[in-house]
Amino acid sequence: MIDPAPPRPQAPSDAPAPRPPVPSDAPAPSRPSVPSDAPAPLVAAVARGIALVVVLPVRLAWELVAATGAALQRWLLAPVGRFVDRWLLRPLRWLLHHVFWLPLVWLGRGLAWVARTLIWQPLVWLFRNLVWVPLVWLGRGLAWLARILVWVPLVWLGRGLAWLARIVVWVPLVWLGRGLGWLARTVVWLPLAWLAYHLVWLPAAWLARRLAPLGGLLLVGLTAAGRWLLGGAAAVVRVLLRAATAVGRVLLGALRWAWWAAGRLLWWGYVVTLRPVVRGAGWLWRHTVVPVGRALAAAWRATVTPAARWLRHTVLDPIRLTTREVLTALGLRR
Repeated sequence: MIDPAPPRPQAPSDAPAPRPPVPSDAPAPSRPSVPSDAPAPLVAAVARGIALVVVLPVRLAWELVAATGAALQRWLLAPVGRFVDRWLLRPLRWLLHHVFWLPLVWLGRGLAWVARTLIWQPLVWLFRNLVWVPLVWLGRGLAWLARILVWVPLVWLGRGLAWLARIVVWVPLVWLGRGLGWLARTVVWLPLAWLAYHLVWLPAAWLARRLAPLGGLLLVGLTAAGRWLLGGAAAVVRVLLRAATAVGRVLLGALRWAWWAAGRLLWWGYVVTLRPVVRGAGWLWRHTVVPVGRALAAAWRATVTPAARWLRHTVLDPIRLTTREVLTALGLRR
């Protein structure tokens, strides 16, 4: 028997596919309005062809590059970075920290302790005990000498001069002024007033009452009497001024002698007390402080300067050069 031939596939027809049934009560779908300027099927086909030929390869190349970069980052760069950080950078950092940095820190601390213990503290002790303490005691001694030999004598001298000026000058001047005032009042003013009242004013008044017609002659007589009285008063004033001038000369001579005596006393006090103290202080400075300072400078040049030079040339310069070479080799310094 001959088997029947298998059914042949039907060619696709241009008939539209069957649509699902639409309920009777549903509104009929509205067809979208096709714009009048829609591209023709040929233009759309050309655009699709250009997109397939140009855009699609570029997009596929970009996606390939992105996928390759992500794969490299995930499977190559990140593991290599973790490997380098864990097995190279961390050991190198630990090595630099424990082999270079910590020894440098301990070396710096040791050098600081050596400098503080062997250089700074001895220098401070030497300066305090050989320079500062002698200077303090010297200053206190000079202050005590200046107080005992200069200030106290000057104070007593000033008090003595003030007492002498008060007793010899001021009190006599006060009593002289009072005496001159009493003398002028008693010897000059009261007699002149009494004479003027009894010899001039009363006779003039009597004559004026009696000889009123002779007023011109009376005026001439009064004028002559006034001139005579004024001449007598001027003579008395000249005598008093001469006496005052003589007394003033005596007082000025006493003041001049007191000033000269005070100057001589001050000069004597300076020569006897202050100048020896100043010269002694200068001699003590030249023979104590200056030699001590020179000895300290020589000790510094003989001990500290060679030690510092040896430390710099032997320890610090090799450490600095080695550190620079290591940093240059590691690329951390140009």
